[in-house]
Amino acid sequence: MAEELVLFTNPQSRGVMAHWMLEEIGCPYRVEVKAFGREMRTPEYLAINPMGKVPAIQHGKSVVTETGAILCYLADIFPEAKLAPPPDERGSYYRWLFFVAGCCEPAMGNKAAGWNPDTPELQGRFGYGSYELTIDTVAKAVEGRRYIAADHFTAADLYMASFLNFGMMFGTVEKRPAFEAYVRPHLERPAAKRMQEQAAKLIAKQA
Repeated sequence: MAEELVLFTNPQSRGVMAHWMLEEIGCPYRVEVKAFGREMRTPEYLAINPMGKVPAIQHGKSVVTETGAILCYLADIFPEAKLAPPPDERGSYYRWLFFVAGCCEPAMGNKAAGWNPDTPELQGRFGYGSYELTIDTVAKAVEGRRYIAADHFTAADLYMASFLNFGMMFGTVEKRPAFEAYVRPHLERPAAKRMQEQAAKLIAKQA
């Protein structure tokens, strides 16, 4: 019997990225929705993720937290989905997955909080340098390209497209033509549509 795969998420969180990934893979999984606040701070859930955040997955004896790590894990465990390039062609794939996690996320978070490294000294202390440098780097990477890390859709596209879409929706990433052109076809993928429909139902159920 295959090991059970459980997604701990909230439909109004970064958990939608892991949810989308699972739909791309097409494997059986179970969703456990965690409400923000106390439900994420119970002893039972803190044993899964001591940070008290979503998403997280439990796959048999394996527990994985952090969105980028979840995407990498699932791509490796389910290679038949072809969501990662061959091992010897993963340079760009790893680069952009970790760029989203290590540069894009903190740059956007700090901007949303009203702060940005504004001197060369401060920029040297932060891995992303500045918000402007980070976003300009992404723009150059996606300009005129359908896929960011291979000649087909990978987990790196899922992560980058999700980041850009989220940022543009909430005004923390400007709506540049290059971003919109890159994001649009990925959000039209059948798996993305299925995830969006399921998330809408989960949100309605919570209301």
